[in-house]
Amino acid sequence: MTVVQEREPVTEILRTMAVDGEVCGELVRAARTHSPEVARLTEAESLSHVTSLVRAAGEWFGTFDRVEQQDFTAALLLGADRADQGVPMTAVLRGVQAGLTRTVEITLDRCRAAGVPDSALLTVVLRLKEYGDAVERHVINGYRAAERATPHETSEVRTSVLRRLLVGGVVPSPLEMARAGMRPNAQVPHHCLVADVADPAATRLLKDGLSGLRAGLGLVEGRPAGLCRRMPGPEEVGTSALVVVSPAAPLEDIRPLYRLCVRALDIGVRQGRHGLYELTDFAAEIALADQPLMGSHLSDRLLGALDRSDDFHRQLALTAVTFLDNGRRLDQTATALFTHPNTVRYRLGRLQQITGRSPNDPSSENLSEPLSTLHWWWALTTWLGQDRGPSGH
Repeated sequence: MTVVQEREPVTEILRTMAVDGEVCGELVRAARTHSPEVARLTEAESLSHVTSLVRAAGEWFGTFDRVEQQDFTAALLLGADRADQGVPMTAVLRGVQAGLTRTVEITLDRCRAAGVPDSALLTVVLRLKEYGDAVERHVINGYRAAERATPHETSEVRTSVLRRLLVGGVVPSPLEMARAGMRPNAQVPHHCLVADVADPAATRLLKDGLSGLRAGLGLVEGRPAGLCRRMPGPEEVGTSALVVVSPAAPLEDIRPLYRLCVRALDIGVRQGRHGLYELTDFAAEIALADQPLMGSHLSDRLLGALDRSDDFHRQLALTAVTFLDNGRRLDQTATALFTHPNTVRYRLGRLQQITGRSPNDPSSENLSEPLSTLHWWWALTTWLGQDRGPSGH
């Protein structure tokens, strides 16, 4: 009986191994045991590569094509990643060989348990050795390609790749992303990050802070933007830049999240915000911005008696929106506006006298408190327009 007849059981065994956490963990331990340099990396970094390589082995084993016609992107990415991490080539290969050897051993054990006849096992070993040899060659190729890339070339390629990924064009392949200094993993969701940085020094600080995330960061549509596998912390982005980060999502869903991040960034810039924000922090403002006509009508209804050219009226509106931003707390509103609580109380009273309505009395609108607050906040921010400052934030 030939291995062709036993191809499906062996393929299924390899695919099962790729999603078996215990098996993949054992392969990682084998690589780390035989390569101290690899052992200095986190287990998670090795685990993602091991899982990809075993999955690729199952996909390859299920075909009849020549081995060199198969997809060895996972091996190329492994080589490029280790080159960027400064792991010597010999140490990389020791880890790869140890992992491949243990893969063969586990595969044979499972083949026997699945009833694959002994007469087919030698062919299984030879085919896996053929796959392993090809993996090693592609790891070396990925390693050398990463070594040859200069920082300037990598930056230019990254910008091009990010523009295609986030804005439009042909979606870049994993290998293109690897050459751009990015390490994509289709199985791992990514965060999209967009920043507004006015100071070049702040741009450098942002890149340095995100280096620990292995974030792919480039200039897209005039803004620093990129991908990262985990949410950065405030200490990693600093306080001089405004940074908006999306929820984690598969790469194919990143483009619409990027557009939302850009919209959130524009809102944050107008409000004078700085620091780190999650995209969902701007959920209400983005949603309301989609209905400018409704906001205008609501503003006319609640604030029609105010005169936009009157500085005192603008002061009343700014006080009211700051009052809502601070949970209708007089003391916190006064602190935000650098004034006295009695002054806040007086301005809110004058606003009610002029408009006949009060943001401090939800019952006057015959609405629930959340809806009344939303209507007033929407009307006030629309009325104030882009002149509204960062009060309350």
